Formats: sequence, C-alpha cells, structure tokens
Amino acid sequence: MGGVVGGVLFAIVGSLLCLVLFFGIGFILNMLIKTTWFPLWLFIIVVTPLGIWQLWQDDLSVTENIQSLLVSDIILIVAGAAGAYMSGWAIRALRRGGYKMF
Repeated sequence: MGGVVGGVLFAIVGSLLCLVLFFGIGFILNMLIKTTWFPLWLFIIVVTPLGIWQLWQDDLSVTENIQSLLVSDIILIVAGAAGAYMSGWAIRALRRGGYKMF
C-alpha cells in the first residue's frame, strides 16, 4: 500500500480504535465509580500528557516538540477524548432515562 493511502487508512482505523477503546473504558469506569465525567478528566489530565511525554525528544525545544507532533498523533488524541466524552454522555442519558444501576 502506498504512503498516503496507508497513512489515511492508519488514521481511520486508529481513530476508530481509540474512540471505541476509550468509550468502553470510560463506560465501565462510570458504572463502577458512579461518576459521569471522570473518564474525560482522567484522559485529559493523565493519558494525554503521558502520550506526549512518550513522544518527547530531549534534543528539541518545547516549540519544536509540539510542532513535531504528527497529524495522526493529534487525530488519535482527539478520537480518544471524543470516546471518553461519549461515555460520559451515554451514562448521563441512561441515568436520565431512569436506569439506576448506572
């Protein structure tokens, strides 16, 4: 597969995987600890900085490190945050619908 087609395919599949993964984890966390937006805050405060730290290069400056993030990295971060947000939204909708176990 070519470079552009492979990159687009990676972005689509990777973003769908991140979205579903963080939706599932967030939904389970919401059921277990009975919070609504904790998974989203956990993603923003813990997962995103850990992901950026993993990609951080010591020989580059802060602005160069931020500029070196690829579009695919940003797409995966946004998809994960969207999945965490959707899990909170789904739990809130279920609670409003009368489901007390959530």
